[in-house]
Amino acid sequence: MAKVQPIHLNSKLKKASSDALLRDAIGLVENDMGAVNRHIQAQLSSDVALIQEIGHYIVAAGGKRLRPVTVLLSAHALDYRGTAHIDLATVIEFIHTATLLHDDVVDDSALRRGRETANELWGNAASVLVGDFLYSRAFQMMVAVGKSRVMDIMAETTNAIAQGEVMQLLNTHNPKTTESDYLETINRKTARLFESAGRLGAVLADAGPATEQALGGFGLNLGMAFQMIDDALDYSASADEMGKNAGDDLAEGKTTLPLIYALERAEESDQAFLRRTIETGGRDGLEKVRQIIESTGALAYTFGRAKEHATMAKRCLETLPESPYRTALGQLADFSVSRTF
Repeated sequence: MAKVQPIHLNSKLKKASSDALLRDAIGLVENDMGAVNRHIQAQLSSDVALIQEIGHYIVAAGGKRLRPVTVLLSAHALDYRGTAHIDLATVIEFIHTATLLHDDVVDDSALRRGRETANELWGNAASVLVGDFLYSRAFQMMVAVGKSRVMDIMAETTNAIAQGEVMQLLNTHNPKTTESDYLETINRKTARLFESAGRLGAVLADAGPATEQALGGFGLNLGMAFQMIDDALDYSASADEMGKNAGDDLAEGKTTLPLIYALERAEESDQAFLRRTIETGGRDGLEKVRQIIESTGALAYTFGRAKEHATMAKRCLETLPESPYRTALGQLADFSVSRTF
């Protein structure tokens, strides 16, 4: 596989270009996203005050909301005219939020997007239990939509996410993690929820198995590309400017694609250093790890693999009728790899 070299631009210009892609895509469903946000707030309602407090805190942290946007754009791309896409976009966001709460407990994280994590503020037990509440509320909403295929998709998806979480745990601090291990982990842990977001749009529109498969393939490849770039940004000098805390993955002992590739191709002494750093975690060796990753072309390789998935994602859309919504889905794929380093 030929190496793909990233284009080195001023990071502020890159971020502006990346933000413009996302803004254009989301702009088509701006009203729907407003309805989703209101629905999120309504569905967080509980007579248990701590559930509302933690739920509102984690949801207010923001994020790009790519997963619910994928539901909305997919439904509109197939000319869906109902309102259940608002419910299912909220379902997808609740499940994603629940995974964040659980992730932060497992990773013992103190910060996310520059704010204290829920487990740091309220403790691990409360975070896990509120995550469970979000999962169960999501399934209540799915039942209300009244489509058995929705339940089938999301039952499989939540099971895959749980498996991916366990796989990541097994790979933590493990320098023997292979690229195949990594790809399977992010497929289950991240990409499958994106896949489901695409499939749900097709199910709502009664579009048939072939179209559901196409939108599912789009979402899966979108999720793979997004996660690969996210993992590369952990070793990028411009990570902070791109909205990511540099060195988080290294500190937590996560063996992601840039590390795996560098470990296979570095000089023997650097390989030994990388193994020790993976096993111990922490940020003490971050600068040297960055140098090794740069010298082996690991970031370029990771970007190239992400670009392949973004291209496959756009190819999956070719069977859909042409529309501004199909174009916007393609822009999500472009956005996923526009956050270069």
